[in-house]
Amino acid sequence: MSAFTEYFTAEHQLVRDSVRRFVEREVLPQVADWEEAESFPRELYQQAGAAGILGIGFPEQYGGSYEGDVFAKVAASEELMRSGSGGLVAGLGSLDIGLPPVLKWGKPALRERVVPEVLSGEKIIALAITEPSGGSDVANLKTRAVRDGDYYRVTGSKTFITSGERADYYTVAVRTGGEGFGGVSLLLIEKGTPGFTVGRSLKKMGWWASDTAELFFDDCRVPVEHLIGAENMGFACIMANFQSERLSLAIMANMTSQLALEEAMRWAKEREAFGKPIGKFQVLKHRLAEMATQLEVSREFTYRQAAKMAAGKSVIKEISMAKNFATDVSDRITYDATQLLGGMGFMRESLVERLYRDNRILSIGGGTREIMNEIISKQMGL
Repeated sequence: MSAFTEYFTAEHQLVRDSVRRFVEREVLPQVADWEEAESFPRELYQQAGAAGILGIGFPEQYGGSYEGDVFAKVAASEELMRSGSGGLVAGLGSLDIGLPPVLKWGKPALRERVVPEVLSGEKIIALAITEPSGGSDVANLKTRAVRDGDYYRVTGSKTFITSGERADYYTVAVRTGGEGFGGVSLLLIEKGTPGFTVGRSLKKMGWWASDTAELFFDDCRVPVEHLIGAENMGFACIMANFQSERLSLAIMANMTSQLALEEAMRWAKEREAFGKPIGKFQVLKHRLAEMATQLEVSREFTYRQAAKMAAGKSVIKEISMAKNFATDVSDRITYDATQLLGGMGFMRESLVERLYRDNRILSIGGGTREIMNEIISKQMGL
């Protein structure tokens, strides 16, 4: 594809090849069983860490590689999605949303202890923002942290937290000040801290292989040294993280579309009806052509925003557009692929069935479609 030669270098291809081999060797033979078990082995984090996958995009001094290289990260993310399990990718990739605030704004001692452990896969980190009272309205979160000498006393709860059950570290959004975005801070809270408990593992429509849990804080004492950034400046840290998260979700959506299209193409060539492959019927040929066109446009627009991010440009409006467009396309393509496969598209043994279920979260996570439109309209001056 022309897009690959424009955006990806030979070095990026090496990253892609390495991650693809990892997925083929360590993931694909077992991923169907992991999906049914609604979990994958913790050892996979260590294997991915040893293979250098978890460290892509992070500083070498902490065990990372390709620091700040957006397209190295894109290449790795696309190949991980070749596993066909959005849940596995989300679980394995929870460090990409939980760790950057610690890396950028954590105190040196905290950063030097936590970051290498997470990049090696020895420890797991999660981001905890969403609460039972709301997810998208971050500025009005309720979990309260009150300063008490050298500690914060944290009381509240979180829900829908990816890697919430098995994580060792949690980057937690709390309220340290008054109402609104100006009173929000980030704390790193460790599993095992008195007053902190992990609730039930939540059952989901899709992303079965990822663990998703509730968190409860009951007068949980967290050292002041675990404050990430300045007190009451957490909202800015969260917002800075969102551009990368929305790029990741757009990439996941485009790869979901890619895999669904490939499965539909394969089925159209192999499945026969009325004496010929169903792909020879004009109505299905045209549907596949439309699916391919939508995906190509979405992927190119997403790559364009990634290139701007790599150049240090702010793409608040455009990355929100890319996420919405990519998830709209994946909604359509997974629907059409399921329809094209007919009864087989409804069977659990079909990759398309899993893609259809996993896809549904992509326009919700990282800011809903409606929140994206709110951001876009504000950036337009409306």
